[in-house]
Amino acid sequence: MSNAPLATAAAVEDAQLDAKAAALDARLAALGSVLVAYSGGVDSAFLAVTAARVLGPLSLSVTADSPSYPERHRDLATDVARAFNLRHEIIHTDEMARPEYRANPANRCYYCKHELYTHLSAMARERGLAAIVDGSNADDRGDYRPGRQAAREFGVLSPLDESGLTKADIRLLAKRAGMSTWDEPASACLSSRIPYHSEVTDEKLRTIEAAERVLRGLGFRIFRVRHHDTIARIELGRDEVARALEPDVSSTIDHELRRLGYQHVTVDLRGYRLGSLNEALRLRPVE
Repeated sequence: MSNAPLATAAAVEDAQLDAKAAALDARLAALGSVLVAYSGGVDSAFLAVTAARVLGPLSLSVTADSPSYPERHRDLATDVARAFNLRHEIIHTDEMARPEYRANPANRCYYCKHELYTHLSAMARERGLAAIVDGSNADDRGDYRPGRQAAREFGVLSPLDESGLTKADIRLLAKRAGMSTWDEPASACLSSRIPYHSEVTDEKLRTIEAAERVLRGLGFRIFRVRHHDTIARIELGRDEVARALEPDVSSTIDHELRRLGYQHVTVDLRGYRLGSLNEALRLRPVE
């Protein structure tokens, strides 16, 4: 049987990916100068690396450090910035000072992004940068993301989305670019582990971060520790659930998370799902 049809399909896919990458380059070049909202995740990291390649010193990548921002993200952002010689700055934001954010409504992310873009807009004006760009991609249209409302209000652009780049596309292009984080699992702020309408506190955030550090130290790759007051509900990649139930591993997880203050430690048998805390509210995407 001939492999020609498979080769042809692969060639078509490569051509489509190249076209999207070229569209991204052209979009960034047309903007002239940008401030990249740079979290350190693969999407914003690829955007930052691409913007630096296209615009050189007219691209500035800015990472916002705050209580809800995992230390690991900051380390990843710094490592990529150093490896690709990005113009990179870290600023401090304080969404926790906003009562609306701490109350943890379903649109909590709106208040976080509003805080972020308030700072980034001021920076862009001061530095004379033409646009603020973020790492939203074409796949993000299908998830509930109230932060997009704040992005619209501040005129933040999403060149990856505009170019039709999906998460899978970005990972392939990041790998081509030599980025070590090309296959880094998707993540989100620590507050996303707390059920809506349960107050966000610094104590909860630090407990969640410590609990997830335990899982990472045990070699788990895809995970979330959902914080239900005295209960830790662990979501894992489906292929990693069985290992968590092995006696030695489960005993270690239970001991370490109880030491952090949890009274009950559970493993969600449905595994990790993007935005699983949205399920109870039946939230719809914000376009």
